[in-house]
Amino acid sequence: MVEIVAEGRNLVKKYGDKTVVDGIHFQIKRGECFGFLGPNGAGKTSTMKMMYCLSPVTSGELFVLNLDVNTRGSEIKSRIGVVPQDDGLDTDFTVLENLQIYASYHNLPADTADKRARELLRFMRIDEKSTSPVDQLSGGMKRRLAIARGMINNPEMLFLDEPTTGLDPQARLLIWDNLRALKKEGMSMALTTHYMEEAEQICDRLVIMDHGRFLCEGKPSDLITEHIGREVVEFSVEDKDINYFIERVKNKYDYQVIRNRFHLFIKPNQDGKAAVASISSSDVTIRKATLEDVFLKVAGHDLRED
Repeated sequence: MVEIVAEGRNLVKKYGDKTVVDGIHFQIKRGECFGFLGPNGAGKTSTMKMMYCLSPVTSGELFVLNLDVNTRGSEIKSRIGVVPQDDGLDTDFTVLENLQIYASYHNLPADTADKRARELLRFMRIDEKSTSPVDQLSGGMKRRLAIARGMINNPEMLFLDEPTTGLDPQARLLIWDNLRALKKEGMSMALTTHYMEEAEQICDRLVIMDHGRFLCEGKPSDLITEHIGREVVEFSVEDKDINYFIERVKNKYDYQVIRNRFHLFIKPNQDGKAAVASISSSDVTIRKATLEDVFLKVAGHDLRED
């Protein structure tokens, strides 16, 4: 039987009259990485903050490690790890001291804390910086240190809020490697991101979220197959020609038009190259379908517009 490590039922979060999480339902299984994917303002971070007991639930039910967040918050906090968007690292201390001090908040004995901290620095590949001041670290190293800090108490579940935002591609890849290694060790994770590639690379299952609601849920590859297909043909037309091209493609392909740009969704039994050849536009491209295409289709707008 699959064990559920987190579950939300008709979960709502309001700030005054504004509803930022609007009646969502989800289950996260032990040992998986579950992603909340969507633009800024979608409600991802608000959902996470309720899960790790930083923000109270407005209504609905929410359980983490089979404990009610409304009544068992202290126990939940002692058994989970959190990597918030803001690293909050203490620049008055060295890299190693940051972990040792944080371990003291979990009442770890000093020798245990020191051993655990050094193991985590090696795991995150920043052990050579253990005696360096935090403000001498690169952005990617600071993020890896924040992840190590979130794991100092050997948590049963790890929450990561936008773990690679603002990092360069190389730093992002290093963190992805670390998260994959954690998955192999059986760590249960909940992750928020607005990076489509990150969600595809790391998440076993995910929800696409917008304006506080879930638009779809499933494995990344299944969502791509279900909503888009195998490939996408893109091309732009003059505004005056949009209706003409709609008539040409509507009976042949599933499609979407955003502004004056067409997206033709090519199913496995269709020929993308034939679609390209049939389009009289100067900038026709064909590419592999992605999660961003899924978002465009289910949300009806570009991810960057929010």
